[in-house]
Amino acid sequence: MSDTATPTASYLTQEAFDRLKAELDQLSGEGRTEIAKKIEAARDEGDLKENGGYHAAKEEQGKMEARIRQLTQLLENATVGEAPADNGVVTPGMVVTVEMFGDEMEFLLGSREIADGSDLEVYSEKSPLGAAIAGKKIGDAATYHVPNGKTIKVTVKAAKPYVP
Repeated sequence: MSDTATPTASYLTQEAFDRLKAELDQLSGEGRTEIAKKIEAARDEGDLKENGGYHAAKEEQGKMEARIRQLTQLLENATVGEAPADNGVVTPGMVVTVEMFGDEMEFLLGSREIADGSDLEVYSEKSPLGAAIAGKKIGDAATYHVPNGKTIKVTVKAAKPYVP
């Protein structure tokens, strides 16, 4: 998500919320202190134009600040809760199996932050596919448009709550 995107709510498990909050706290506290020390140490080495350590530390600082902004926005707009009901209705936080082009595809509907450390593919509920199947039940078919203008048909085969 870019910094200019309109903030939208994302579903997060309590575990994912706590993990991201801890990361934000570390980056905005101890992380900022550490990077400031690296920049100061590199600055003391002399000429900043040819100081690779200084430029590397400034780049690291920029990446860290971008992650802090991303986490802040995500946590401020997160819907935190228990796993969704195991009722076969597609909602964020569920592992969904769909049939598309005669093949089955399984993925998590929601935020990639929920599935941290998992090799499960993740689709946002705001993506064309996610929006098309949200609220559908097992056996329901849906269509959505892809950027090249084609219409894709999918059928929901399974929907179960994600368990980390």
